Amino acid sequence: MTKALGTFALVTVLSALLMALSLAVARHGYPYGAFGVKRLDGIADAGSFLAIAALYFFSALLMMILPIRAAGVVLTHGADAVFWATIVLFATIVGSLLARWAFGQHEVLWALVNWRFLFVVAIVAAHLTMNGLRRNILLRSLFFVVFAAVTLACLFWSFSG
Repeated sequence: MTKALGTFALVTVLSALLMALSLAVARHGYPYGAFGVKRLDGIADAGSFLAIAALYFFSALLMMILPIRAAGVVLTHGADAVFWATIVLFATIVGSLLARWAFGQHEVLWALVNWRFLFVVAIVAAHLTMNGLRRNILLRSLFFVVFAAVTLACLFWSFSG
């Protein structure tokens, strides 16, 4: 947990610095600043977490039914990577929005109220409780169904409305 928070904080600061640099260069009239802002804004979409959540929960589903050794491979080479990608992507979004807020765009922080960021919370919560789920056969069976439902929902449900 400490490593995840440290990674989140560092990536938030780094992305905030890059966004601040891009905004400062753009404010001085150089077109390169707008390119930097556009590139950082290109990844700042809460909808990106739907596909990431589908990947994570599919790997979590596999970890519930595979033998321990195969589940360990899925965890270390799949779920961990998706977990860290989620942390980095969300930290980049937060850092970019904080830099925009520091440059006087105070309304941008409302972008963090998007309900799709709940997928970030779900991925982090599932990842941090995965060991407890693997130890209990009842929880493993229950969460196999839950992870299957979430995976299919993330893939096929439009979530519009």
